[in-house]
Amino acid sequence: MRRLQEAFRKTKGEGRAAFVAYVTCGDPTLGRTKELVRAFTEAGVDIVEFGVPFSDPMADGVANQEAANRALAQGVTLDDVLMTIRDLRAEACEMPVVLFTYYNPVFAYGVERFARDAASAGADGVLLVDVPVEEAGDCKGFLDAAGLATIFLVAPTTEPARLPNILRRTTGFVYYVSRTGVTGERESIRRDIRSHVEAIRAQTDLPVAVGFGISTPAHVREVAGLADGVVVGSAIVRRIGAGGDTQAMVTEVTAFVRSLTAALRDSRTSV
Repeated sequence: MRRLQEAFRKTKGEGRAAFVAYVTCGDPTLGRTKELVRAFTEAGVDIVEFGVPFSDPMADGVANQEAANRALAQGVTLDDVLMTIRDLRAEACEMPVVLFTYYNPVFAYGVERFARDAASAGADGVLLVDVPVEEAGDCKGFLDAAGLATIFLVAPTTEPARLPNILRRTTGFVYYVSRTGVTGERESIRRDIRSHVEAIRAQTDLPVAVGFGISTPAHVREVAGLADGVVVGSAIVRRIGAGGDTQAMVTEVTAFVRSLTAALRDSRTSV
C-alpha cells in the first residue's frame, strides 16, 4: 500500500490528479504487458491496474471482455499475473499495481494464499469487482493482514446509507464509478460527478479516483479537476487489441496514453 499512498501524495503535491491506466494482464502477451508498463512509466502514468483475465467479466464492456478472452487464449492464469508483477519488481519498477479481479479466480486460487502471494509479488491493492463490502468478510481480513489496499466501488446508485460503511472499509483510495452499467468508452461523461465526489470527500480523507467511460483527453481534463485520480481503461485496451502483438502497438498505445496524461497539466485551472 505504501506505493499507492506515495503516488497520491506526490500528485497532490504537484497540484494534479493521479493518472491510473488499466490493462488486461497478458493481452496480447505477458511480455507486451511488461513492455507497456515500462513505457507507461515514462509516459506519466502514476498507477496501473492489472485486469485479471476471467471468462465471465460481467462488469466489463466489449473491449475488456475481448481483452480477457485474448489473454485466456494465451493460457494466462492468476499465477502468471502475479509472476508478471514479480518480474517488474525485479526490474526495480516502482509503479503501484492494483489487481482488478472478479472473485472467482481468487476463490479458486485460495483467498488466504492469494493475499499472501499478491503481497509477496509486489501488488499494492486489490479491487474485487463483484464483491460488495457487506460480503467481503474474511477476504478483506486476509488482504488487510497482507498489507494490501482493499478498494471498493462507489456508484451513482449507491444508497447514502451504505456509503459510510464502504468508506470505513476502503483503504488506498475510493473508486467512484462515473456511470451506471459496464465499462466502455463514451462520448460524454455524467454532469453530476462533482456532487458525488464532494459527497464522498465529506466523509473520508482517502483519495477519490473516478473511472468507467473516461476515454479522451477532454474527459481526463474535466474529471481531473474534480477528483484525486482518473482511471482510463477501455480506450487503452481497445487500442491494444487493434494493434496486436507488435512493437508498433506499444508505441501507438503509449502515445495515446501520453496525450491523456498531458491533459492533467492544466486540469486544476480549467474546471
